[in-house]
Amino acid sequence: MKYIEPVFDMKKTLDFIKNAGLCEPPLVYAVEFNETEKVIGHLIFHSYENGGYEIGWVINKKYWGIGISNELTKRIIEYSKTLDIKSLVIECDENQSASKHIAEKNGFVYEGKTGNIEIYRLML
Repeated sequence: MKYIEPVFDMKKTLDFIKNAGLCEPPLVYAVEFNETEKVIGHLIFHSYENGGYEIGWVINKKYWGIGISNELTKRIIEYSKTLDIKSLVIECDENQSASKHIAEKNGFVYEGKTGNIEIYRLML
């Protein structure tokens, strides 16, 4: 969560799970590492604006650099095509070069910037 906010303590984690993951519809989903069946982060997937959905990911640092976020992005793109979703949006801090790389690699186009947050969109 280098560019998002400080790492959550247990109380904040439980509140986050309750308010973002156990709501209806959920705003985030747990990400499980297939090899160990261990939860290693969460996937952001919720309605955004104008028929779009925001996607993103927060992954434990131990699992960075092995393609998990890119694989999640590819799968969410394919899943979104089966729904009536008009576009997908990735918002990331201007310093998140890995997130920007994944967005561009998967066909997202830079749309603009609000403060230090850059917005990338993929039309479906």
